[in-house]
Amino acid sequence: MRPLRVLAVIDSLTWGGAEMLLGDFAAGAPAAGLDLSVAYLHGVDESPAATRLIARGVEPTHVPITLLHDPRGAIRVLRYIRRTRPDIVHTHLGYADLLAGLAARALGIPSFSTLHVMAWDVTGRDRTKERLMSAARRRAHRVIAVSDAARAAYLATGWDSPEHVVTVRNGIPGHVRRGAGAAVRAELGLRPDDVVVTMLSVLREGKGHDVAVAAVEALRERWPGLRLLILGEGPHRPAVERMAEPLGDRVVLAGQRDDVMDVLDATDVLLHPTRIDALPTALIEAAAAGVPVVSTRVGGVPEIVVDGVTGVLVEPPPAATAVAHAIGTLLEDPARRTAMGAAARRTFDERFTAEAWAHRLRALYEEALAR
Repeated sequence: MRPLRVLAVIDSLTWGGAEMLLGDFAAGAPAAGLDLSVAYLHGVDESPAATRLIARGVEPTHVPITLLHDPRGAIRVLRYIRRTRPDIVHTHLGYADLLAGLAARALGIPSFSTLHVMAWDVTGRDRTKERLMSAARRRAHRVIAVSDAARAAYLATGWDSPEHVVTVRNGIPGHVRRGAGAAVRAELGLRPDDVVVTMLSVLREGKGHDVAVAAVEALRERWPGLRLLILGEGPHRPAVERMAEPLGDRVVLAGQRDDVMDVLDATDVLLHPTRIDALPTALIEAAAAGVPVVSTRVGGVPEIVVDGVTGVLVEPPPAATAVAHAIGTLLEDPARRTAMGAAARRTFDERFTAEAWAHRLRALYEEALAR
C-alpha cells in the first residue's frame, strides 16, 4: 500500500471534540498507509489536542491568521500548502474549510471537509460567514458528515447536494488497561465500593451538566455511594461548579485528563444527557471500555448506542427525572450493566476502531486521486 501524505487543517487546537479527534486519527492513520501532518490557524496558550498529537508522533504547525477577510492569512495558508505539497488536504471546522479548502483547489490538490456539528447559524448574525464556508465546502471533493443525523441536518439547510455529502463515522484507538481504574479512584478520592457515574464532555451549554447534577440529587438517598465524576474543561466550568456545590463530595470535577480509558475503567455508567450532538466521542470511548451508557436520543447518539442493548436512551429534551430513572435501572442490576458493556465492546470492535476509520477515509482519498 503506497503512502498518502494527508494534511489536516483545523481552526485551532483546544479541548473540543473535533480538535481532540485528530489525535485519534493520528493513531489509526499508519495502519491505512496515511502520512499525517496537521496545521492549525489560531494559536492557544495551552493545547491538550496538540499534546495528544505530539504523543502520537505528529508535531502540529501553526499557520497564523487573524480576521477571516484578511488576505494575509489566506496567503499564508496557500503558501504553506504549496510548500508541504500533500496528496490530500482534509479540513476541519469553518475557517479551515474556507481558507485551506480554497487554497487546495487553487493548487489542484483534492480536499475534503468534515462536519463535526449538526447545527448552523442560518438566520442570525453569522449567516453570511456560514454561507461562505458552505460555499467553500461545495468545492471540496466530498463533504464528510460524522453521522447520518449530521448529514441529514446539513442537507436540510439546502447548502449542498446529497451525492456530495457522505457519512464516515469517527473511530478511536480504544486501548483498555483493565484494573487501571483502581488507581484513578484512589487519586480522585472515590472508594472502591462507590457507584461512579461519569460525564466526559466540554463544559459548555447544552451538554446537560445541570440535568446530571439534578439526577444525582434525586438518587442520592436511594444510592448513598453514588458519585458523579465530571471530566472536561470549558467556558461553563464556573456554572457547573455552582450547580455541584450543594452536593459536596458527591460530585467530583476532575478537569481535562488524557487518561480517559483509565477513568472509564473506574466508571460504572457513562452519562451523556446532551441536547444535541453529531457523534459524541465519549460514547465511543465508553463502548471501547465496555461501559453502559445513559444518554439522550438525539443526533448521532442512536448510531452508537443501541437502546436496551448497549445502554439506555431517554427522550429529548433531557429531564432529570427520566435520566435519574434510567440510571437507577442500571444501578440496581449489575448483571445487566455487565451484559450491556460486553455488547458495547463488540459494537466498538465492529464499527469504531481508529484503524477502520482511517481505512474508510483512505478509500475516499483514493477515489479523489483516481479522478
